[in-house]
Amino acid sequence: MLNRFSRRLFCTASPRPWLFVGLGNPGDKYKGTRHNVGFEMINAFAESQGIPMDTVHCKAIFGQCFVGDVPVFLAKPQTYMNLSGESAGPLAAYYKLPLNRVVVFHDDMSLPCGVLRLHHKGGHGNHNGLKSVIYHFQGNREFPRLRIGIGKPPGQMDPKAFLLQKFSATARERIDAALQEGVGALKLLTSKGLTESARCFNTEQKYKHIRVQNMQT
Repeated sequence: MLNRFSRRLFCTASPRPWLFVGLGNPGDKYKGTRHNVGFEMINAFAESQGIPMDTVHCKAIFGQCFVGDVPVFLAKPQTYMNLSGESAGPLAAYYKLPLNRVVVFHDDMSLPCGVLRLHHKGGHGNHNGLKSVIYHFQGNREFPRLRIGIGKPPGQMDPKAFLLQKFSATARERIDAALQEGVGALKLLTSKGLTESARCFNTEQKYKHIRVQNMQT
């Protein structure tokens, strides 16, 4: 028998769902590391909406809810970062979602720590998780992504070591604030759509980027 969520989902009047996929690595070893901010964004959104992340579906920790009248699926692939597409691809296929309804959350070293961007599409930027997602989307790169800035490695530090480090206290404060800003952007996304929410959110984040740069000079 269909549960209440399923009955509403399959109602012909229900808007098309969104799938939010946060990238990261499973296990306590990686919790709180820079490479796992995609997971943290999923956790923040789930907490804001009271969504239990208590199901395993298509190799992902999974949750579902309605934000207003809009169905939203949340997923944290448990495949390890480099194989994230093994979960994201089947999830999108299972729900028969066009890729413009799949938003991928990921860490980004090209943005300052705590600065976010919401984009309609893009490349992989040498991010192995994104490479895997694109591969399992049959090479299609035209899916939205929420980029979460973690900053660049200091000096000659190995980027891989940097990604697997936990944040400093100051950086942690920036990330925590950014996660709440991301939650606001995602709520706007579900009500106003990608184009309008990205325009408003990216304008705000552009000014934040400028403030961060001024603080560093």
